[in-house]
Amino acid sequence: MKKDDCIFCKIASGEIPSTTIYEDDYNKVFFDINPASKGHCLIVPKEHYDNIYDLDEEAAGRLFGLATKVANGLKKELDLEGLNILQNNGEIAGQTVYHIHLHLIPRYAGDTVNIGLKPGEADVEELKTLADKITLE
Repeated sequence: MKKDDCIFCKIASGEIPSTTIYEDDYNKVFFDINPASKGHCLIVPKEHYDNIYDLDEEAAGRLFGLATKVANGLKKELDLEGLNILQNNGEIAGQTVYHIHLHLIPRYAGDTVNIGLKPGEADVEELKTLADKITLE
């Protein structure tokens, strides 16, 4: 289902043009118009899902399976040295477009891309307690 006010729905349907790398019945892959690095692209499901919490397993499998193919295509064509795959959920996590999408960001020596994680220290007992509480459905 498409949302009329969603920019990624409009790009996925072709209403807004994009430089498309790949497209099938379920997903569209296109270059980001504000790239973090050369080759930065997005994978967007054609069906609207706000975030990962709305995504069903089948759609997730198609989305993340396609990410491996795109990553290998980028690696083959570009002289990249690494790759970040980024997916944000919720404003606090940096999501600005509320249509699930994956960023594939090629990395090069000396680039200025900053994904920015700051490692903390885990309390092993707290991790065990949390692990026992989390249920998967």
